[in-house]
Amino acid sequence: MISSEKAIQLEDKYGAHNYHPLPVVLAKGEGVYVWDPEGNKYFDFLSAYSAVNQGHCHPKITQTLIDQSKTLTLTSRAFYNNVLGEYEQFMTDYFGLEKVLPMNTGAEAVETAIKIARKWGYEKKGIEENEAVIIVCEDNFHGRTTTIISFSNDPDARKNFGPYTKGFVKVTYNDLGALEEALEHPNVVGFLVEPIQGEAGVVVPEDDYIYRAAEMCRSKNVLFMADEIQTGIARTGSLLAICGNCACENKCERGRTYTKPDILILGKALSGGAYPVSAVLADNEIMDVIKPGQHGSTYGGNPLACKVAMTALEVVEDEHLAQNARSLGELFRAKMQEIVDSTSLFVKVRGRGLLNAVIINDSPDSDTAWRFCLALKDNGLLAKPTHGNIIRFAPPLVMTEAQLLECVSIIKKTATEFEL
Repeated sequence: MISSEKAIQLEDKYGAHNYHPLPVVLAKGEGVYVWDPEGNKYFDFLSAYSAVNQGHCHPKITQTLIDQSKTLTLTSRAFYNNVLGEYEQFMTDYFGLEKVLPMNTGAEAVETAIKIARKWGYEKKGIEENEAVIIVCEDNFHGRTTTIISFSNDPDARKNFGPYTKGFVKVTYNDLGALEEALEHPNVVGFLVEPIQGEAGVVVPEDDYIYRAAEMCRSKNVLFMADEIQTGIARTGSLLAICGNCACENKCERGRTYTKPDILILGKALSGGAYPVSAVLADNEIMDVIKPGQHGSTYGGNPLACKVAMTALEVVEDEHLAQNARSLGELFRAKMQEIVDSTSLFVKVRGRGLLNAVIINDSPDSDTAWRFCLALKDNGLLAKPTHGNIIRFAPPLVMTEAQLLECVSIIKKTATEFEL
């Protein structure tokens, strides 16, 4: 096995510099832990941006991957395969929508949802072709394809990648008045929103924001499009973040706090981090606008992905990961608030379930959050800054209470020793 130093050198020399990783090399993972080539052990407090909710190398998911990879991995959609239909039935039953369109990555799923919404607008709502408008939120993060960066306000994502795709209107997140005004546009076909803005720094809206936004959309015959790529699959303490504070553990019981989306976008933890899998779900009246030859992917719906995704969702249910995320999240925020109150380093802790963040008491232009993450690494915990002075904390959902308290102790120790 090559050393950490050698691995970093190789990436720097031969790889495009499109990321700025923390200087740690990961060579092995199990549950909530990862190890570097030298054998140093760390708590993973990022979970590959919530892709490994079920923990690293979950044995049940891994075994499914191995078994199916020995049987059949890819057919393309030129032919039927014996797993896709089973997967589609499983997904629609699990999430309560009538049709699923399988893709591979999160950005592909968002692009797919945009195409479906536009086509629905032209064919079902009667909007003139090429005039559809989709409302998005400022500080959104839905991916980095050309279309998606066209409605980003992140200069790093946008600068020198134009010309940009038209047809999007941005409104302030968590502002129902701004949304209401934008919905007056006669050509609006959809509202694309993250129930919690992860990349923006785990920005949690008011409790009734999502529910009321969905109701406002329906009153205007506009599709409510929920991007649950980071927030879904039990991360926030319920199966989906749009469930609000619904007490159901996994399969949603459609309680009063549940907000059913017109289009649901999933990815990341849909496979437990074992294989790229994403999906777009909608009811027949919406999804049936897609006809043969109008959208697809060679790998989308491949039997290996389908088997892995079904197993990954079974793990969420069998191991009560939503319930665990909910209870541990409450404990984590309570313990972190004690640290916030006792030090000048942090300003605030916020989040839901096991998707949380702390705000550093310094400018977003400072390197304080980055230096603090380096100090955390030296003490055995891996996290990453976002938006300059915010650190996101999102461990695998298989974490135990004892492990969580150990991580809180690491954060407290690091904060005590750290100098602004």
